[in-house]
Amino acid sequence: MKSILVPVSSTENGINNLKYAIHFASMSGAKVYLINLYKEFSKVGQLAKVNQLMIEENEEQLKEVLSKVDTKGVDVMARPIKGNPFEGIARVSKQLNIDLIILSPQSLDIKEERYLGNTTGKIVKQTEIPLLIIPRDYLFKKIQTILLAFKDGNFDKEKIFTPLKNITQLFSADLNLLQVFTPDNQESENEIDSELLEMKNKLTHTENATIFQGILEHFQSQNPDLLCVIRRKRGFFQKFKEKNVIYKHEFHTSKPLLVLSGKME
Repeated sequence: MKSILVPVSSTENGINNLKYAIHFASMSGAKVYLINLYKEFSKVGQLAKVNQLMIEENEEQLKEVLSKVDTKGVDVMARPIKGNPFEGIARVSKQLNIDLIILSPQSLDIKEERYLGNTTGKIVKQTEIPLLIIPRDYLFKKIQTILLAFKDGNFDKEKIFTPLKNITQLFSADLNLLQVFTPDNQESENEIDSELLEMKNKLTHTENATIFQGILEHFQSQNPDLLCVIRRKRGFFQKFKEKNVIYKHEFHTSKPLLVLSGKME
């Protein structure tokens, strides 16, 4: 894990996420890229001055975030990026070969009944890069136990578990697997990928209506420091085919959430 991207929306969330990224990077040796995004207007007349003003305001926000965080010697590059949140993050991630994006589940002004706001939800839905979603005001702690919840044990995408394996090794963490059998499970889904079985410390099977209900049933007893799910067509985030927002009654967690990307068409 060599490069971590931290997109900034609000200053408060930016400070919290950068602190978490710094701890992560200080252990892995990664470089951290801190960005915020602005929309560029026409360069004609007064709008050119508006563009310059927006760049300056974004630069000031990044400086404020950096001033509130002890970087612990980690190399942090900060700059405003032109573009909307989705296109800009995708473009920068490709240019910088980003291995992990650390972001907040929602902005500060979002309604409390939502777990994922529209922006984060859309990023989860569209990006192929692993995401680490950090709850608001969550303080970094050593990851000792990871819970990976899934329904279908077959994973066709190459290297899908590489980020999970890196984090497990980085923290010497235990990896517990939770396979949730739902009413629409196919027999072919019950077999579990051999690579994943080799990584596990513990395997639990449960029968529930949804993967989220399976997590609710076993979350307290397992008490993981990190929850991991797979984004794919018939998986945890299948609701994203219809919308970007996820409400807390549909899913939420008070722990960091690692989202790995499988295929979701």
